[in-house]
Amino acid sequence: MIEIERLSYTYPGAARPVLRDFSARFGPGEVVALTGPNGCGKTTLAQLITGMLRPDRGRVLIDGEDMTKESLFAIGRRLGYIRQNPNRQLFCATVREEVAFGLERLGLSPAERQARAHVWLRLFRLEERLDAQPLLLSLGEKQRLALACVLSLGAPYLLLDEPTGGLDPRCRRLLGRELLALAEQGRGLIVISHEREFIRRYCSRELRIC
Repeated sequence: MIEIERLSYTYPGAARPVLRDFSARFGPGEVVALTGPNGCGKTTLAQLITGMLRPDRGRVLIDGEDMTKESLFAIGRRLGYIRQNPNRQLFCATVREEVAFGLERLGLSPAERQARAHVWLRLFRLEERLDAQPLLLSLGEKQRLALACVLSLGAPYLLLDEPTGGLDPRCRRLLGRELLALAEQGRGLIVISHEREFIRRYCSRELRIC
């Protein structure tokens, strides 16, 4: 369970907080759509949950443990974050190396890294793209690669910021089905989205910020 308790944040120099006393809960096994108009604080909330920003007040708890002062790496072991633009997360020379990068930080043996990477690359249909350069993949492939990289680390929760942006209808359907499959495995997913049809088909509930 991800619990957000009375979270508030004001950007430096701003006259008013972008979030004030915001509270919410996100459970395992559900896909929750986080919605609201542009500028209402959705991405700011994502950055607070993932530790990229530190709140002025309030706490973020994951399975009962306060994450507010934890390192980005410690939070990332529990909560994977897929940015709105996957190009900002991909930097290795090949798809193979991209997935291996995070696994190396876990201290796994080469055999363990290879086995775990194989599972996720197969799930996201990237087995035939192992030697491809990540930044030359299609947008849908980049999204799937970012998911494979994050999920291979074993985080039980996942936060996706506008994951359908730029995807064609077929890729949106594939992504939605993959999210539902992950939820069925017990993962908890938060999806920031404006895509009403995607929310209707693939999200179990909607939480509107403002």
